[in-house]
Amino acid sequence: MSDRQTIAANRRARHDYDILETFDAGIMLTGTEIKSIRAGKVALREAYATIEGSEAWLHNMHISPYDPGARANPDPKRARKLLLHRREINRLIGRSIERGLTIVPLRVYLQRGYAKIELGLGRGRRQYDKRRAIAEREAQREEERAFSEKLSRG
Repeated sequence: MSDRQTIAANRRARHDYDILETFDAGIMLTGTEIKSIRAGKVALREAYATIEGSEAWLHNMHISPYDPGARANPDPKRARKLLLHRREINRLIGRSIERGLTIVPLRVYLQRGYAKIELGLGRGRRQYDKRRAIAEREAQREEERAFSEKLSRG
C-alpha cells in the first residue's frame, strides 16, 4: 500500500453509496493525460463506470488539459477504457445486474508510475440512511472523545 500515491478521491461516493466491494483497475490514457494526472489535475465528482459488451469504461472523469501539450490534448471528459481481468469484468457484470448496484470510482492513484483507479460496487443510500450514518459517526466521535478525556484525567 505504501507505493500508492493518491491523486484524487471521490469523498462524496462513500457518503452517497454503501460500498460493498472494491476493485483496482488500470486506465488507458494518452501521454498528456498522464502528465496532468501527475500534476493532480483530476476531478472524479461526476464520474461513473459502465460495462459495455465485455469492456469496462470510465465516463465523465475530468482530466484538465496539459498546458504544454497544446494540440495533443484530448477531450477532458472523454470515455476511457478500464483495464480489468476478465473474471473481474464478469463479476462486475453479474453484481451490477442486481437491483440498485452501481460501479462508482472512489479514487485515482499512481502505483509504480501507472495511473490506476479504485472502483467500488455500491448501493445508493436514501436520504434517511445518510442522516443515520452521520448520526452514528457523530456518536462514535463523542464516545472516543469521552474515552480519551477519561484516560487523560487518569
